[in-house]
Amino acid sequence: MADCELCGAMKVGVKRVKTGKTEVAACGRCIEKMNLGPKETAPGLAKAQSMHSRPPHTSAYAAKGKKGKDIMLKTEKELAADFGKRITNARKAKGWNHATLGKRMAETVNIIKAAESGKRPTDGVLKKFERVLGISLWVLAAEETTTRIDRSSSRGMTLGDYFNDPK
Repeated sequence: MADCELCGAMKVGVKRVKTGKTEVAACGRCIEKMNLGPKETAPGLAKAQSMHSRPPHTSAYAAKGKKGKDIMLKTEKELAADFGKRITNARKAKGWNHATLGKRMAETVNIIKAAESGKRPTDGVLKKFERVLGISLWVLAAEETTTRIDRSSSRGMTLGDYFNDPK
């Protein structure tokens, strides 16, 4: 026998029940009136919880031991500098106008025109362009090189200066 933490009834049988994110000792009357009994878990939530608690089974997970892709293994590609011209040339080669391409891609004419003028669209739209026009808009990323413009001795030598020094 204990006290109900909800209604304050003293020396009554209580059960530990969840209310929101907390657990309280409640009497049978409060449990019934406030419908605090055990609730069924929503099917989607139950599935998500069971998937979260299970160890991963795919070989991709087993190889790395964690969830997700290893971004260091990804080949580096970047959007071609002339992607707008590529889209325009492919569209004209098929004999389509902006409206026809827009209908085939399920995009607006404004998005087509903006992409052709050089404004970068979303990755999803870029994939649509590639699929519908049968072109590739991605190129291998070129390695970036840096050069020093000012060769004055106002600062000390860096490691980069040392390795680039012809001596």
